[in-house]
Parts: sequence; structure tokens; C-alpha cells
Amino acid sequence: MFQSDLFPTGEQLPSMPLAYAIGTRVAELLASGRHLTRADISGLFAEETGTPDWGSAWTIDDYNNAVEIGALLWLRESSCIDLATSVHEADARLDWLEAALPPRHVRSETQVELQQFSTPPMLAWLMAKAAALCAQDTLLEPSAGNGALALWSSLQNASLLLNEIDPARRDGLAHIFPSATITAHDGELIADLHRGPIPSVVLMNPPFARSQERGKDGETAQRHLRSAIRAAASGARIVAIMPEGFDASTFAKSQQEASLLLHVRLQQMFRRTGTGIAVRLVVIDKTPTASSPAINGDTCDLIALHALVTKLSPRANISANLHRLPVGKPLRLVGKTSNQRTPVRPLAPFAATSKAAANAIDLTYSVLAEPAPVPEQAGIYLPYRPSRIAFEGAPAHPTPLVESVAMGSVAAPQPDVCPRLPACWQADGLLSEAQCETLVYAAQAFARDLPGQFKVSQEGTSLELSEDGHSYRQGFFLGDGTGAGKGRQIAAVIMDRWLAGERRHVWITKNEALLEDARRDWEALGGLPLDLQPLSRWKLGQPVTMSEGILFVTYPTLRSGRAEDTRLDQILAWAGEDFDGVIAFDEAHAMANALGGSSTRGKVKGSEQGMAGLRLQNHLPRARVLYASATGASDIANLGYTSRLGLWGPETAFPTHEAFMTEIRAGGVAAMELVARDLKAQGLYLARALSFAGVEYEILEHSLTEAQIKIYDAYADAWAIIHRNLEAALEATRVVDEDSGDTLNRNAKAAALSIFEGTKQRFFAQLLLSMKLPSLIPAMEVALGEEHSVVVQLVSTAEAMLDRRLADLTVEEREALDIDLSPREYVIDYLTKSFPIRLMQVFADEDGNLRSEAMSDGEGNPVFCPRAIAARDALIEQLCALPPIATALDAIIEHFGTDAVAEVTGRTRSLSSAAMVSSASNGVAPAPMSPKRKPSWKGPSASWSSRMRAARGVPIMPTWAPGTSSAGFTSCLNRDGAPTTPSRALVARTAPIRPQPRCSARSPQM
Repeated sequence: MFQSDLFPTGEQLPSMPLAYAIGTRVAELLASGRHLTRADISGLFAEETGTPDWGSAWTIDDYNNAVEIGALLWLRESSCIDLATSVHEADARLDWLEAALPPRHVRSETQVELQQFSTPPMLAWLMAKAAALCAQDTLLEPSAGNGALALWSSLQNASLLLNEIDPARRDGLAHIFPSATITAHDGELIADLHRGPIPSVVLMNPPFARSQERGKDGETAQRHLRSAIRAAASGARIVAIMPEGFDASTFAKSQQEASLLLHVRLQQMFRRTGTGIAVRLVVIDKTPTASSPAINGDTCDLIALHALVTKLSPRANISANLHRLPVGKPLRLVGKTSNQRTPVRPLAPFAATSKAAANAIDLTYSVLAEPAPVPEQAGIYLPYRPSRIAFEGAPAHPTPLVESVAMGSVAAPQPDVCPRLPACWQADGLLSEAQCETLVYAAQAFARDLPGQFKVSQEGTSLELSEDGHSYRQGFFLGDGTGAGKGRQIAAVIMDRWLAGERRHVWITKNEALLEDARRDWEALGGLPLDLQPLSRWKLGQPVTMSEGILFVTYPTLRSGRAEDTRLDQILAWAGEDFDGVIAFDEAHAMANALGGSSTRGKVKGSEQGMAGLRLQNHLPRARVLYASATGASDIANLGYTSRLGLWGPETAFPTHEAFMTEIRAGGVAAMELVARDLKAQGLYLARALSFAGVEYEILEHSLTEAQIKIYDAYADAWAIIHRNLEAALEATRVVDEDSGDTLNRNAKAAALSIFEGTKQRFFAQLLLSMKLPSLIPAMEVALGEEHSVVVQLVSTAEAMLDRRLADLTVEEREALDIDLSPREYVIDYLTKSFPIRLMQVFADEDGNLRSEAMSDGEGNPVFCPRAIAARDALIEQLCALPPIATALDAIIEHFGTDAVAEVTGRTRSLSSAAMVSSASNGVAPAPMSPKRKPSWKGPSASWSSRMRAARGVPIMPTWAPGTSSAGFTSCLNRDGAPTTPSRALVARTAPIRPQPRCSARSPQM
């Protein structure tokens, strides 16, 4: 049995379903401009049902249906979008809608069984455009869902024939479209079971591989389409979403009346509903012959799809005598108070014009016919001066700059470009003459292209010569050292293009903490801080909805993603193929080894973030690429990411990167120096550094005491025991087979070993720092006695350790603090949180190989291994018996006192020694300085200062006021001297401390 018309026009509607009731509230919140989260939607259900969590009074089906119904009601009542709206306006508003709603990745068994993937709003709008809907049409939607496709027909006042087998969704359709005829047939049988008006248009998104009768069936979508064509009137237009493997041409030829008009493969259309599969959009007219050849395409860009849709031929005449249903009044959420249309508020904020853009001038300079005289050499350096240009009224750099003798002896070329800057740049001293020179030569480099035309290789990390390829814009490398203001220069290069009308740029750097510094530099030049927005504001897989601005990206973010969605794809989609803005790679050495290399063990794979940076450059040929790094050329293999400098390729001495690397490496340092000089001579490279005239260096050695050696050996033994217990625990939990030694769960084993090694490295780094204190503190006291100021550079503040300990304390324990912030807390945290104790269950995969996966009981709770737990607890007990070790920063502050210390680190709170002794308070005091309140040192206001070189990357740039020229003493208290992490401390005398362990001290390596 079947029902032809469940809710014919005029019959009383059933009671309001829960999903529709929540959907109306969602639409109201959207109309107010609010962005909603999962928690917001769950809260609406809780208010309506009295149940906070889904499962009893409401389900995940209700949740997903309510979100979709709310979107449809907002589109109809508040969006001001119809089929006459321009595609860019519709795209912007629908992008806002997507961003304002939580994704619907979680699906129920019913949704999986019925393959309910609702059509995205923008795609539904384009399908309605392709159908060329009008008020005289009768629309059939064989798998109506919640009405995503029917919405646009209702706005055209077309008659609606909606079919849906899901009872809950049918109830919602009856309330959303009260005048529609709603049926509950199997879509595969719609031509046989449908009674009533003959449709002139069919819009459909059928299930792909799940049949109501057959179950799993790969032909389901084709059966639904064929039935819909048969149900439609002659001359009707059918617009359908089909599986990627669907052969539309063959299908159309097999039908008696089916002319294929459009056949386009679409990528990533349904990612917000939980799937990243590609689909095909098919447009068919029910006519014997097509009026024009079929349009084919392959795109992930809906704007590009719109261009194809607009090329469709006009609709054919309908031969059937269609019956028109009465047109119902659309549902209104807000009452109308007058006959005048209410002004529509903007749906999403757009960046305002900055103050700099309103008042800009050309950067004027004079070109020198002959290079400026070479200054007198001082050691291996030459005092810096612009070699080919002179700026009138440009301020000198705040501190003297130098160049190497090799670089200073080469003159840059004569430029002929004219960048633009805010009119106040001279009066306010926004850029020094050295920074202005960077802007000029960067603009000069961007004005020309690399020789030849190229296409991107399949893997995206290299370019191949091709007559049909793209021309790639020349890049520029800023190699200034610390203190030259690379951030301000990057901002100036972007500002030049911003003032030229190019309002989309990408700023890539080391970590998220540098966003405030980038905003500071941008704002100093007249930009708005909000012009810079971090990519992390948008979830992976979501489109970036910023219409103009500077996308701030970190290297770890650039390389991240999933198999179907990556952050790189997200950036490329926002930038567009014709992107010609600036891509600034700050700290560009983070992309080292982008193309891999070779070692004694064979070939070395390229780094992930290096390859991601190359792919970004290669897919945007017109981008203006700016590299900035003080250590970009420390190794010839690390220059693989500089594809825009023209070091290899056509019209160069090196046809490939491999040839360049081989020959330059064979030439040694002299060849590298020659490369740098040639780049400067071409106007592609500048490298200046602060002058260290008068600076003295001294190494302070610390010999481990007998007590320190015993402590070191004790902890080395402890880590060896942990390593042995880790291997035993992996066998006990069945990650590794205890008898054969075969790995049963490779991911679990890799994760356990990775966490173990990372924790071990952090622990010994802290241990070595703390062991230097007996030599450091006396040296500081001597320096203070000689009226020097002291700067100590650290690599950690132990704030994360403190936060973890405080989080575990009760209120009573906070009142009587007894906290040991020894580096051994790293080990205890590892054992309590990361040591493998969950039992695995073994199974055979499809090939008969033994594997293991996490075991759970009948209620879904994890099952733990008693042997592993016992081993872990014993290890913790042994560690607690070992002697504590003071953290370096707190030990120094404890010695000198807080009144004598100006702490300049990234931590936001610290333990006060008074609280630790007397327990007078909870002991959690705010730190004197945070990254957002960086000091401008105008004299020795404190006897010494501490700064941190950890991952926060906070730069400290001192400014000296008259009368405050006291000498300084800095100690670089770190475990290495890596050339890629330069210190930012301005000093007059430095003393890096190296611990000298005796031969009896044991190695922590296991």
C-alpha cells in the first residue's frame, strides 16, 4: 500500500514537530546576526524538552533537521536572496550562513541508512538557477529531505510536489511548505506511484548506493533519476546531483527523451555534512534532441559553476497541460509593521578602509648614477649604506647597521619603481632608510617575471616547463638580522600593495603568539589591527569568509589537515587562482629542506611544512612572494623553498635544483657567498645586521659537582628503567605481541614512543639549565657589583607545569600550597597521562594479519591492563624519592628577589616565594609582564632582566633614552647555539654558559 497525497492542500496539519519548533528559533537567532554553536542548538532543545542531552526526548536526527530547517526559514524570511540576486552577493551571504551554523558531521544510523546528505545552500541555489524556475512551474523533488531544493521554487511561487520517506522530515515539510503536496513514495518508484500534476521541473539529490528495497545498491541514484525523468512532462528540465562515477552521456543516450545539457564534476561540496566525496551535477532536458552540445567541467568553485550554468540553453516548451496548485503565503517569523520594506542589515562584517589608504603618497628617492662610496671596513663588516638610492628625509635606522664585506662591496641595481606609503611616514619616522630600501627593491623584484612558463607538477612541489603554463612572478629575499625590523618591512611591502587596491595577502610565520607583533607593525603604518585575521578562526574544511584582509598563518597550521581537507586548500580557495597579493614567509628558514636531500643513509624526504610552502607558491603563480629570514642560507640544502628567486631553471647556470645544490655545495662557503652577492646585484636580496661594535664575548664554563653528577646519574637511571618498563607495558597491553615481538598496533606504538622521547628531551633540557645555576648566579653578582645590567635568556618558564599542578589542587590545598615545580614533574605527568595502560583486543584483518585495537567493555568503557598500571605506579613512587631540582627562572628570582627583577617572559602567573614559605595566600601571583605588554627599556630600571626564547617568540627591542647608556651583561642560558634561533637581546657583553660534565656522568640516551 502507498499514499498518494499524505497532506493534500486544505487538510489540517499535524502537530508541530520538535525539529520545526527549534528551527524557527534558530532562524530568529540567525536573523539577529548571531553565530550559533552546537551548545547553542543543544540549549534550545533543552529549553524546549527539559532534557539537556540528546538521546531520549530528542535525537541527533532532530538536531540536524532543526539546523537545516532554521537555515531554510532564514533564507526565505531574512536573507533577501532570490534567483535574481547576483552570484557574488549570494555567495557572500550564504558563506555567512555556513559560518553561522555548526557543522553537521555527526549522523545517526537512520541518516546513514537513508543516505541523508542535504544539499548545501549555495549549490541548491545554483541548481534552481540551472532549472530556470518560474511561477508557472510545477516542481518535483523526489527526495525532498527538509526542502533545501524546494525552497527556491517556493520563492518563485511555483507549485511543489515533495516526496520524502523519512516521517520526521515529512512532518517538517508540511510546516515549511503548507501548500505543497507531500508524498511518501520510494523515489525509485516515483514515476509509477505519483498521482496528480505532472512536474515541469525536477530538482533532486537522491541516495547514491542505498535502496529502500535492495539495501546496498550502487545503481540507486541512476534508478531514481530514470524514474524522475519518466514522471516529468515532455520538455521538462531535470537537475540532479549524481555520484562521481555516473556516466551521464551514456545514460542520456539510453533514455528515449533525455538531452544532456550540463555534466560537471564537483569537489568538496558536502564536507559540512560529513563527507568529502566528489559528485556530479547533471542537467537534462526531456527532449529528443539537445539544442546545443553538453557543457562539461570539473571544479570545486561554485562561482565557476555559476559561469557554466549561465551558458545553459533556454528551457524547452512544455507540451503537457499542467495543473496549478494554489500558491500559499510564506511563513513570516517577524510581523510586518508597515508597507515599506525593512532595510536589510549586512549579513557579515567586511573590512573597512584603513586610514592609510585615504592619504597615501609615493615613496620618492633619487637614483645614484654611481654606487655610493664603500665605507671604511671594521673587521669583517662594513657600515651599511644604501648603495644605489638616496631617500630625502628618511630617518636613519635607530641603531647602526652593518653588512659583511662581501655583501657591502656589491652595489644593488638602479630601481625604477615607485612604491606608496602613508603620507605621514617621514614625519612620524615609520620607516628608516634601510627599511625603505627593502620596500623599493621588493617592489622592483615583483615587477618582473621569472624566465619561461611553467605548470605545477602532480605532487605540487616542483614546476615543469610548459608552453601552456603560467608565468611566475619574481620573488624577493629579506635576510636582515635581528633588530633590523623585518616585521615592519613586511608590513611596508604589504601596505604598498594595499594602497594599490590589492586587499588580500597572506602573512606566514612561526607561531600564533606573533600575531600581536604583526598587528603592531601593521597598525604603525596606518592599517587596522583587525585587518590581520588568523586562519585558525575558521575551522578546517570551512571556507574563509573574509572578503579582504591579511590572512595570518603559522607554519604548523600551513602543513596541517586531513586527507580530504587541508589548510593549504583552504588558503588557496580563499586566495583564488588569480591571486596577486603578497605572500610573506616570515622566519622562512622554517621551510628548510623543502625538497629533501641525501644523507649517508640515502635520500631524505622533504619536510612537510617546507613542501606545503612550495605548494602554496606554485599554485599561485602571480603572488608576490617575500622571504624573510636571518638564517635562510645557513645550508645550501635549505634553499629549496626559494623557487621564486630564479636560482635555477631557464636562463640560469643551473637547469635544476639538484644541479644548483650539487655545484654550490662543492664550492663551499665561497660559492654560497657568491650566490648571495649575485642576488644582491640583481636586486633580489638584502642582508643587514646590527652593529656589535664594542661587544665582548666570554664563555663561562661550569663543571658539574659530585652532587650534581649523582643527581644526573640517578635521573638517567630512572629514564632507563622507564624505557624498559615502557617496552614491557607495550607487550602487556598487547600493542606488541609478547611472544613474537610483532607490532600489532603501529599507531599506538608510535604515539607511545614519540611522547616518551619528547618528554625525555624536555626533562634533560631543564635539568641541564638548572645545573648551570651555581656558576651563573655568582657571575651575575660580580656583574652587578661592577654596575652592569644583566639580561638572562631562558628557554622555559615552567608555567605549563605550574598550571597542571594547580589544576589538580583542591581549595584546601590551594590555601596551604606545597608545590614542587621540579623538572621531574615532566616525568610524573608523562607516567600519569601518557604511559600505555589501556588493554588492546586482537583481531585478524581482511588479509588474515593480526592487529589490535583499544578494548572496551559492554558499556563502552575502556579496559585497562593491571600489570601496566602496577608498573606505572611503582615508577612514580621511585621518582618521588629522587631529589627535587629547582627551575632556573624561579631559582634566580628567589635568589635576587622580585624587587630587583624585571621579568619579561610569556608566562601569565608565577608562584610567590612568600606564599610558599608562610602560606599567607594561595600563592598564585600575576607575572610582572606578559607578551602583550612588552617593555621599552629607557634605562636600568631594574638591576637585571630575564627573557625567554621559548616558542612564544616574543621580541624585545630596547630603546635607549639620553643618560641611560649603562653597560649590559647578558647570559644565554640555553642548551644549544642553533644558528636558526637568534637571540633578540641587545647586549654589551655576553657570557654563554656550558656545563662540563665529568666522564663518570652517565648518558641519558637509552
